[in-house]
Amino acid sequence: MTWGTELWDQFENLDKHTQWGIDFLERYAKFVKERLEIEQTYAKQLRNLVKKYCPKRSKEEEPRFSSCVSFYSILNELNDYAGQREVVAEEMGHNVYGELMRYSQDLKSERKHHLQEGRKAQQYLDQCWKHMDNSKKKFERECKEAEKSQISYDRLDNDINATKSEVEKAKSQLYLRTHSADESKNEYAAQLQNFNGEQWKHFNVAIPQIFKNLQDMDERRTVKLGETYRSFADVERRVIPIISKCLEGMVTAAKAVDQRKDSAIVVESFKSGFEPPGDFPFEDYSQNLSRTGSDNTISTPKNEGGVKPDPKHSISKAAKNKLWLFGKKPKAPSLEDFSHLPPEQRRKRLQARIDELSKELQKEVDQRDALNKMKDVYEKNPQMGDPQSLQPKISETMCNMEKLRSEIHKNESWLSEVEGKVSTRGDRRPSADVNHHASHGRESPDGSYTDDPSQEHRTPPHQPDPRQAHQPDEFDDEFDDDDPLPVLGHCKALYSFDGQNEGTLLMKEDEVLYIIEEDKGDGWTRARKQSGEEGYVPTSYVEIAMEKNSKGS
Repeated sequence: MTWGTELWDQFENLDKHTQWGIDFLERYAKFVKERLEIEQTYAKQLRNLVKKYCPKRSKEEEPRFSSCVSFYSILNELNDYAGQREVVAEEMGHNVYGELMRYSQDLKSERKHHLQEGRKAQQYLDQCWKHMDNSKKKFERECKEAEKSQISYDRLDNDINATKSEVEKAKSQLYLRTHSADESKNEYAAQLQNFNGEQWKHFNVAIPQIFKNLQDMDERRTVKLGETYRSFADVERRVIPIISKCLEGMVTAAKAVDQRKDSAIVVESFKSGFEPPGDFPFEDYSQNLSRTGSDNTISTPKNEGGVKPDPKHSISKAAKNKLWLFGKKPKAPSLEDFSHLPPEQRRKRLQARIDELSKELQKEVDQRDALNKMKDVYEKNPQMGDPQSLQPKISETMCNMEKLRSEIHKNESWLSEVEGKVSTRGDRRPSADVNHHASHGRESPDGSYTDDPSQEHRTPPHQPDPRQAHQPDEFDDEFDDDDPLPVLGHCKALYSFDGQNEGTLLMKEDEVLYIIEEDKGDGWTRARKQSGEEGYVPTSYVEIAMEKNSKGS
């Protein structure tokens, strides 16, 4: 069923229908635009909501409670969810609204072209009809004139009083009128035949083709609407899996809430470390009263010297110190050793400070190592730079290291005091324990630690026993020096050495060490690592390069 054959006489209605179709398409495009604007507003409001409840905060203020962590995880998932709403809005704007508006412009141009063709065909047919109608009217007029001439001729021909000239004139006039009528008849017949032919073409060829084009255009518009309806749904359907993951993340965050863990954090955060206060002693205010009883009456002994007890000092100092647990806690000035804090909180603060100082110390150690390597390169290749130009920076770095080590040692002493332990490192210089948290491992040449003991890659020569050459007391005396020994040179480890005996130094193959004391004939050389750790290594295990002028470390 086609418009060209079924609707051959409905040009005006088809004109209105195709216009309605384009208007409907644009109306749907407007709907999509408003829909995506809602998505954009929704996403923006969600992001503002997340920002409102997830303000910027420092690492120290990061929530540790599982309920807080889960809530911030939910906010992150909601932020991702808002991002998916923005994706929906963006794809709706590009794949649906933008496509519809471009297609609408194309439809308008195509419709205009088809309607112009239809109007041209109709105008041409109207012209043909006018020519045919004019020839018909002319033929009608000529026939009427010929009839009048026929009547006039018959009247004169039957009139006995009419002259012969009048009869001849009437006859001649009749002939002319009859001839004109015949010509008009022929012209009218030709125009009629032409019009009928053009009319057949118009309604059987031109109009059906134009209406078919309009029909194809309208059907394509309908198909396009169906496709965009599907695209409208597909845009959101594509983000549903991601949205589902966001929601699953929220559920996972909810399951991660652990009330016992949060309770333990509360204990850890606020535990003072004090013992609960003990019983208050009985205060006897009657001991100064005169007794009239027998000598055998048991009475409370008087204070020696007859001094009246002072009620202000009757409560033990420990009890007074803990009274604030039942009332308002007294304010105390902040001290460097955090002694104004309860023991547990003091321990935590000291440990945090030690960790922070250790990180800073490790940075300085890395910087010193890098400077020493650069200095070695300059010494081997003088054209690349002056080794002495690095010495001020190396000295500054070493000074910073010593300050940091001193700070670490001081804080570790306070920490040992809090923990009730005697510092086992108090008799040694702090430089020997840069990474005190990894004392159970082994230090690799790059400063990292591993739990596996070093394996020797080559077959080392006979290893002397340091206990035969040096007694432990000698090591202790030498390691108790407050000032570091100057660097006499460098040495490179030819073999790995485990350094398990006291006073020895663990080293890896190819590791570079500083020499701070030469071999005194006992087969041992005292060396220092780049990390500051000192000890004895077998002289036969290293390749020594002494410097002409000893430099301080």
